[in-house]
Amino acid sequence: MVDIRGCQCVCGLRRAAPRAARFAPYFLLATALALVGCHSPALTDTRPLDNAGLSYDAIQQLRALEITDAEVAQISQAKQGGLSDDGCVEMEKIYRGRGRHFDAGGAVAGLLGAGMGEDNVLAIARLGQLAFGAGELQAMRLAGLSDPIILEVARHRAESKPVLSGASLAMMKNTAMHESTLLKLTQLSVPDSEAAAILSSRHHGASDAEILRHFEGP
Repeated sequence: MVDIRGCQCVCGLRRAAPRAARFAPYFLLATALALVGCHSPALTDTRPLDNAGLSYDAIQQLRALEITDAEVAQISQAKQGGLSDDGCVEMEKIYRGRGRHFDAGGAVAGLLGAGMGEDNVLAIARLGQLAFGAGELQAMRLAGLSDPIILEVARHRAESKPVLSGASLAMMKNTAMHESTLLKLTQLSVPDSEAAAILSSRHHGASDAEILRHFEGP
């Protein structure tokens, strides 16, 4: 005797199988989309940039550079310290070009607040000296040393060349040494170990020209 109920059950499974096969791709697609949604990165909150006064266009450019939440805080600090919208975007590009995240908002604000020009602050960023020597560079600017001298010191530091320290240059400036002489001494890579001898010569009446001749040679 044939079990009719068993045949009906088997036939039902056979009829259901094609329907399940038809819906399988949709199920897999929904699962994949759900997984993507679970792992998509959260959008960076750029409201602090808007609050700091950055324009919509500048914010969109920063978004395109995939700015992080931490960088938003740093850029906001730099903007509030006087960095222009274009400067903020350029600063982010400089750091991205160096494979780093921008983390020197305070240094930028400090240098601008000390009177350094924006272009020169960006130049120091390109030299990679914002994070390492900004404190000394800011002190140099506050001591009245010119941007070209500060840039030359930063350039020497970036290239690991000997150069007079900011403190030594400030003391030399206080002896009425000319800016051009101070700049030339940095360009000549005079090491800071020579600072005491230079100051002693100055106190004994040596002129700028005599000091430079000592290091320039015959």
